[in-house]
Amino acid sequence: MTEAELLAALPSLAFQAVLVLARLGAAAMILPGLGESDVPAPIRLAIALGLVPLLLPVLAPTLPPAPDDIATTARLISLEIATGLWIGGLARLLALALSVALQAGATLLGLANILVPDAALGSGASALGRLGTLAAAVLVLSTGLHALPLRALAESYTLMPPGAPWPAAEAAGELAEAGGAMLALALRLAAPFVLAAVTINLAMALIARVAPSIQVFFVAAPGQIVAGLALLALLAPSLLGSFMVALQAGWSTLPGLR
Repeated sequence: MTEAELLAALPSLAFQAVLVLARLGAAAMILPGLGESDVPAPIRLAIALGLVPLLLPVLAPTLPPAPDDIATTARLISLEIATGLWIGGLARLLALALSVALQAGATLLGLANILVPDAALGSGASALGRLGTLAAAVLVLSTGLHALPLRALAESYTLMPPGAPWPAAEAAGELAEAGGAMLALALRLAAPFVLAAVTINLAMALIARVAPSIQVFFVAAPGQIVAGLALLALLAPSLLGSFMVALQAGWSTLPGLR
């Protein structure tokens, strides 16, 4: 390609780079691990920008040329942002299961009063819920699972090329299914805490019935907290292992990978 041809092609290449960045950047802002709120926005943007030159040479032949009117340009970029948010949102929803499970465990075992603000769970998040968010991010990055959503983004151009009609009904249905799968996984992970809380409260109720003069619930509260922390320490390896297996299975069905 001559210098004149390169200069003539620059506007089209720039527009195609913006299209790729729109999808990758939208996903990079919310992807688990890479898109955590603890990661500064400039770093997340730098990650997305670093992926553009890797994918652009491969995707350039399939990308549309720069349109002549602003309305078409805005439509194409908006569709790419929506696609990136869709894929990133599906990945993010399932990764929330560990945080929700530990938040439920904290509520059941008397640890919900230790509040730590968390971007995923809100200002009322407990310390255990925040621990779940951080643990999920560390596990995703340390095990290489973050490559699955990135691969789904790269493969999504075959499934949904830029400019194609956006499947709003399918996207909404998949987001709803992902939310249901997240809640089901969170309930499975929190099941030991539910069982422990029911057992402890039944035991305290029986003691209060036998010895009503003793303030059982006031005396037993510290013991309940200690028992909850001991149960968490005991179950942490299997809890994290089950979470990672479910997360890998769920992310393997992201758009572009199935």
